[in-house]
Amino acid sequence: QVQLVESGGGLVQAGGSLRLSCVASGRTLNINTVGWFRQAPGKERDFVAAISWNTATTDFADDVKGRFTISRDNAKSTVYLEMSSLTPEDAAVYYCAGDQSYLIRRYNTEYKYWGQGTKVTVSS
Repeated sequence: QVQLVESGGGLVQAGGSLRLSCVASGRTLNINTVGWFRQAPGKERDFVAAISWNTATTDFADDVKGRFTISRDNAKSTVYLEMSSLTPEDAAVYYCAGDQSYLIRRYNTEYKYWGQGTKVTVSS
C-alpha cells in the first residue's frame, strides 16, 4: 500500500507564496506519477500539476502555469508544489495523488492513491 501525506497549507495574503509538500511512504515503487489537485467548496476537484517520478516531466493547468512549479526529491520520496502570486481563486484544499502510470494525466479518476489534503486560504 501507498500513503501520501500533504503539508504546507495555511493562510497567505494575495500575491504571496506557499510551498506544499507531499511525502510518500509504503510501496513507493508503485508510484510513477504524482499529481496535485485542488478542490474549492462546491466545486470539482481540479488538476493543478503533475510530475513523472522518473523523468521529472511536468504538466500544469493553464491557470497556474508560470506561477506554480512542481519538483520531486527522490531521496526523500517527496514532491513539492511551489505556489507564487497567489490569488483568492487559488484557495482550496490541495490534494496529492499518485499512480503507477508513466503517463501524466489530468483526471482525478486516473489516480489510485490520495492524501488527505492540505488547506490553502488566500486573503485579498
